[in-house]
Amino acid sequence: MLTVPEAARRSGKNPETIRRWIREGRLRARKVGTQHIIEEDDLDGIIGEDRLPVPKWWPRHTSSGAPIPNAVAIIRQQRREH
Repeated sequence: MLTVPEAARRSGKNPETIRRWIREGRLRARKVGTQHIIEEDDLDGIIGEDRLPVPKWWPRHTSSGAPIPNAVAIIRQQRREH
Protein backbone atom coordinates (compact mmCIF):
# COMPACT_ATOMS: atom_id res chain seq x y z
CA MET A 1 0.00 0.00 0.00
CA LEU A 2 1.26 3.44 -0.95
CA THR A 3 0.47 7.00 0.04
CA VAL A 4 0.08 9.69 -2.62
CA PRO A 5 3.68 10.97 -2.24
CA GLU A 6 5.04 7.41 -2.42
CA ALA A 7 2.94 6.66 -5.51
CA ALA A 8 4.16 9.90 -7.11
CA ARG A 9 7.81 8.99 -6.52
CA ARG A 10 7.30 5.46 -7.79
CA SER A 11 5.52 6.58 -10.95
CA GLY A 12 7.67 9.66 -11.62
CA LYS A 13 4.56 11.85 -11.53
CA ASN A 14 3.65 14.92 -9.53
CA PRO A 15 1.58 14.15 -6.40
CA GLU A 16 -1.18 16.39 -7.74
CA THR A 17 -1.38 14.18 -10.84
CA ILE A 18 -1.96 11.16 -8.58
CA ARG A 19 -4.66 13.08 -6.67
CA ARG A 20 -6.31 14.10 -9.96
CA TRP A 21 -6.35 10.49 -11.14
CA ILE A 22 -8.05 9.54 -7.86
CA ARG A 23 -10.65 12.32 -8.19
CA GLU A 24 -11.36 11.34 -11.81
CA GLY A 25 -11.84 7.71 -10.78
CA ARG A 26 -8.92 6.62 -12.92
CA LEU A 27 -6.95 5.34 -9.92
CA ARG A 28 -8.61 3.45 -7.08
CA ALA A 29 -7.73 4.55 -3.56
CA ARG A 30 -9.23 4.42 -0.12
CA LYS A 31 -9.01 6.99 2.59
CA VAL A 32 -7.40 6.25 5.91
CA GLY A 33 -7.75 9.32 8.08
CA THR A 34 -6.76 12.20 5.84
CA GLN A 35 -4.56 10.21 3.45
CA HIS A 36 -5.39 8.27 0.33
CA ILE A 37 -3.97 4.75 0.27
CA ILE A 38 -3.27 3.17 -3.12
CA GLU A 39 -2.66 -0.50 -3.85
CA GLU A 40 0.58 -1.10 -5.74
CA ASP A 41 -1.15 -3.26 -8.37
CA ASP A 42 -3.63 -0.46 -9.11
CA LEU A 43 -0.79 2.04 -9.57
CA ASP A 44 1.15 -0.37 -11.80
CA GLY A 45 -1.94 -0.85 -13.94
CA ILE A 46 -2.46 2.85 -14.54
CA ILE A 47 1.22 3.56 -15.19
CA GLY A 48 1.13 1.01 -18.00
CA GLU A 49 -1.89 2.80 -19.52
CA ASP A 50 -0.16 6.16 -19.35
CA ARG A 51 1.25 6.08 -22.88
CA LEU A 52 1.00 8.31 -25.86
CA PRO A 53 -1.64 7.09 -28.33
CA VAL A 54 -0.22 5.61 -31.50
CA PRO A 55 -2.17 5.94 -34.75
CA LYS A 56 -3.35 2.64 -36.21
CA TRP A 57 -1.60 3.35 -39.51
CA TRP A 58 1.86 3.57 -37.88
CA PRO A 59 4.00 0.49 -38.47
CA ARG A 60 4.20 -1.93 -35.55
CA HIS A 61 7.41 -3.60 -36.73
CA THR A 62 10.74 -2.45 -38.14
CA SER A 63 11.80 -3.33 -41.67
CA SER A 64 13.62 -6.36 -40.24
CA GLY A 65 10.40 -7.62 -38.62
CA ALA A 66 11.33 -6.77 -35.02
CA PRO A 67 8.72 -4.94 -32.92
CA ILE A 68 9.13 -1.17 -32.66
CA PRO A 69 10.82 -0.43 -29.30
CA ASN A 70 8.79 1.47 -26.71
CA ALA A 71 10.97 4.61 -26.51
CA VAL A 72 8.93 6.13 -23.69
CA ALA A 73 9.42 3.05 -21.49
CA ILE A 74 13.14 2.99 -22.29
CA ILE A 75 13.57 6.65 -21.33
CA ARG A 76 11.57 6.20 -18.10
CA GLN A 77 13.71 3.21 -17.15
CA GLN A 78 16.91 5.15 -17.79
CA ARG A 79 15.66 8.04 -15.66
CA ARG A 80 14.84 5.66 -12.78
CA GLU A 81 18.38 4.27 -12.92
CA HIS A 82 19.94 7.72 -12.35
